[in-house]
Amino acid sequence: MRANRSRDTAPELAVRRLLHRRGLRYRVACRPLPGLRATADIVFSRQKVAVFIDGCFWHACGDHYRAPAAHADYWEAKIGRNVERDRRVGETLGAEGWTVLRFWSHEDPAAVAEAVEKVLRPAPRLGNGQAAGVAGEVGGSASGRPGQQDDEDEPDDVGEGRQQKSDSRLEGPEDGRTHSL
Repeated sequence: MRANRSRDTAPELAVRRLLHRRGLRYRVACRPLPGLRATADIVFSRQKVAVFIDGCFWHACGDHYRAPAAHADYWEAKIGRNVERDRRVGETLGAEGWTVLRFWSHEDPAAVAEAVEKVLRPAPRLGNGQAAGVAGEVGGSASGRPGQQDDEDEPDDVGEGRQQKSDSRLEGPEDGRTHSL
């Protein structure tokens, strides 16, 4: 397992490149809170946003995870501990006022960068409380996707992205993870 990178993976580098191009500056492979035994892939410390780009195997992606046949007991426990740690870290950071964004490594880096930027740079509000340029677009929906109807059961914007925050409006799928805004 020594050859498995914990930082600077190809998906992470692609997202970081796009975020940097958008003028966003961040810390890399950083612990968001002192004493927390968890390292976020990308950290925006001033805005209290931690971004994790999880590998499908190590974090049990619902789409791509396939349990190994050899040493199945070991791997089941190992992956289970990883998923449980992800949940605990999200809860701990959320309790401290951090926004936790989790994405799968197979997600489109441009979509991930866009979701991160939306959290860091929310749309300006009009006098009526609506986001500027979103709800009033012709042929669009409140989610900002042209030609698509909003569905209360589906997350907005990046469908695969997951966000964890202590906010009741961000409830996610059955596996306990939550979706991005």
